[in-house]
Amino acid sequence: MKFVYLISAILLEITATTALKLSDGFTRWLPSTVVVIGYAASFYVLSLALKYLPLGTAYAIWSGVGTALTVVIGIILWKESVSPVRLLAIAIIIVGVVLLNLAESPARQNLSQ
Repeated sequence: MKFVYLISAILLEITATTALKLSDGFTRWLPSTVVVIGYAASFYVLSLALKYLPLGTAYAIWSGVGTALTVVIGIILWKESVSPVRLLAIAIIIVGVVLLNLAESPARQNLSQ
């Protein structure tokens, strides 16, 4: 359940961020509404995930995966540039999220006790 909450929070956040681009500086009412509702819902669902996950890990996954997916959305929808440096940056984010998960796994915690 904890990852369902976290994945839902991530999807809501990238939806809100995509709508932020579409809102044209909050001059378009429908995307602007999606931004406000999407971010509020994302934070609410993230708070539910925090009942089960450590704050640092959950936030790093939420922001890291959200950032990586937002870059991909920008590349696909707005034809933003793809460069080796951008791809490396996304890979570093993903590696960081994986390492945080490994550091917080119950098996690793049992080894340190």
